[in-house]
Amino acid sequence: HPWETVTTAAMQKYPNPMNPSVVGVDVLDRHVDPSGRLHSHRLLSTEWGLPSVVKSISFTNMVSVDERLIYKPHPQDPEKTVLTQEAIITVKGVSLSSYLEGLMASTISSNANKGREAMEWVIHRLNAEIEELAASARGSIRAPMAAAAFAEKG
Repeated sequence: HPWETVTTAAMQKYPNPMNPSVVGVDVLDRHVDPSGRLHSHRLLSTEWGLPSVVKSISFTNMVSVDERLIYKPHPQDPEKTVLTQEAIITVKGVSLSSYLEGLMASTISSNANKGREAMEWVIHRLNAEIEELAASARGSIRAPMAAAAFAEKG
């Protein structure tokens, strides 16, 4: 999709039906740097559905995922946007850290595709809203014109 469409959708990505584990989004910082790039640091609250053994020994407070998504206009095709995505998983003070890191990496990897599906869903929703607004605007323009035409006949 074009750059403007993708960046608009990225800011409205959550909530969506493809990523029900995201239960909240807080914007911690958003700024435009001197070169004109938008940086948005968001904190996502999630319910991952981790195995009960992980929950029972309170590992959930020791897991951190730092995900970075970079959107750039496609260098040759203005109808496309390039997305680079990476995630850093940190598990602190746990003897099963490699198991948990593997579990989280696997989950994040499978959710990456859901994220792209979510972007498509948001873009479809935005396009539908634009069409609805355009149809509404056309209708509101026609109504006074029809009334004026009726008045002229009378």
